[in-house]
Amino acid sequence: MPASSSAARAATRQLTCNIDVVLFAPRGNELAILLLAAPTARSRSKWVLPSDSLRTDETLDVAAARIAKDALGAAPSFLDQSRTHGGARRAADLTQIAVAYFGLTHDVTAAKRGAAWVSMSSLPPLTPRAKEEIDVALAMLRAHVDRQPIAFRLLPAFFTLSDLQSVYELLLGRRLHKASFRRSLHAAALVEATEEWRSEGRGRPAQLFRYAPPRRRRQRRGIRFDVLG
Repeated sequence: MPASSSAARAATRQLTCNIDVVLFAPRGNELAILLLAAPTARSRSKWVLPSDSLRTDETLDVAAARIAKDALGAAPSFLDQSRTHGGARRAADLTQIAVAYFGLTHDVTAAKRGAAWVSMSSLPPLTPRAKEEIDVALAMLRAHVDRQPIAFRLLPAFFTLSDLQSVYELLLGRRLHKASFRRSLHAAALVEATEEWRSEGRGRPAQLFRYAPPRRRRQRRGIRFDVLG
């Protein structure tokens, strides 16, 4: 048997697939990321992203959901794939494929032991792979904001428009023009008013709204984000 055929089969047998998950949550006025203490002292960084190998009986989505739930202590409110990378471009482990996911949760109290929520502005030194995956995940999250109801995953069933705008600003990392945001929000038919009101300090009570699920045959418009200077 040719040596090249044996080498090819050996490389195939060694091929593994890892699932990495970038989990976001609100923390004050910015997003935080869930990091886990590195499993060994020999790790290149003291902190790592939630990660595990793909099991033989799992799909990629099932594996990502398992890893996220194990790290959070509960299922995330949103989870989607952000990238796949590996092969000859990876110097550290040339035979390994990594599939990255990003998720979102509003509950930062149930993370597993050895986990920590770290603000984006205070991230510790991480491996190049983890930093790349965080950057891509954040870009994907922001690209999805006006196409999917991601912002509503961080809100209760009933909320004020100010609450909703604050979540959009948190996800986008920018302040938005209030009047323009509300006009676009109503034009996109994403929310509907309720008969409930909430007192907010000394000002007039604010009306509560709820997310309006898509209706059949009704075309949605994206939300236009006018950013304050």
